[in-house]
Amino acid sequence: MVFSAIGLRLKHHATPYTEHCISHERVASTPKWRIPPIFQNRIQQPEKAMASGFLKFSVLVQKYRTPLLLTGCSGVFAADVFYHVFPENTYRKLYQAWSKGEPAVLSAKLEDVFQQVLKDSSVGAPGKYSAFAAYGFHPVGAGVPWLPSGAQIGIPANFNGTADDPSGITNRTILINGKEVEWDSEVGAALKDALLLSRDAQKFAVAREVTRLDCGGPLLQAAVAPACLAGAWIYSVALKQIFGLLAGSLILRAGVNVVAVSLGAVSYFLSSDAVSQWLEYRSDKQAASLSRDYATGGVEFYEKILSRNKILRILMGPKGEEMYAPSGNLFPASLLSLKHAPYTSRRDGILNLLKEEKA
Repeated sequence: MVFSAIGLRLKHHATPYTEHCISHERVASTPKWRIPPIFQNRIQQPEKAMASGFLKFSVLVQKYRTPLLLTGCSGVFAADVFYHVFPENTYRKLYQAWSKGEPAVLSAKLEDVFQQVLKDSSVGAPGKYSAFAAYGFHPVGAGVPWLPSGAQIGIPANFNGTADDPSGITNRTILINGKEVEWDSEVGAALKDALLLSRDAQKFAVAREVTRLDCGGPLLQAAVAPACLAGAWIYSVALKQIFGLLAGSLILRAGVNVVAVSLGAVSYFLSSDAVSQWLEYRSDKQAASLSRDYATGGVEFYEKILSRNKILRILMGPKGEEMYAPSGNLFPASLLSLKHAPYTSRRDGILNLLKEEKA
């Protein structure tokens, strides 16, 4: 009885401090919420699967890296050179000129110019070259002469016009900014004069395409992409060896791969433009070296291109100012895209050849 009374009195006279301690003990003893193991496994399984799949892919690439690299380079080269292997079914259909719903036929006059150029150029297999009527203002070409399909040279219809008979130009309708060019106007007459070329200028324009194809220019240009792809792989391996990351963190190796691919892309743009410009200068030099008439025709050809671009710059308004420089050269598409050599530089190169010949 004594003990029970004392216990009742303690319970009756419990202080706020004792009640706080009791409540704290109850809260502390309450179990915390935890994710059941079965759900933890379900959350971790996708993460493990993704990591495992990526590791398997990395191991596979590392194991077969040489065959994969060769396959990739071969595929890129084949894609770039495809339309040069079958120029008649690809390139010719793309640049073929049409008249009244039918493919335009190359005139006998232009066919004669073409055959004369082949004779003067002393190409190894003249029968592998064929010409067709193309749209545009200057010749284009594609193909590899020593392959079965040969090479195709497109000659524009404006080459039919002469100073005495400009019908090859005036009978065509040219729309600029949705408006038809009036050949009788001052600007139209200037444009017509820029499009009229002498026979020597026409022969030079065709000869530069013949010499470019005869030296295997398309194959050289197609080889740039696979070379840069192999270079990106070399960059990746070299950087990993320099920084000791061959067995390092996966994230760091991925970062190195991104840097290597970026270097490969920059190398491709710069190398592709350099090869294109080298081929253009080489073709100009070879064509101008055929004779003095070809050289003077080359100077005229580029002078007429510069005059034409100056006129188009005026006719096209703001768009023309974005496309053509006041000198008549083309503005580059970007800082990393200087695909074509400046026309003024190509003209000056031929002028230097004429000066050297006089000296």
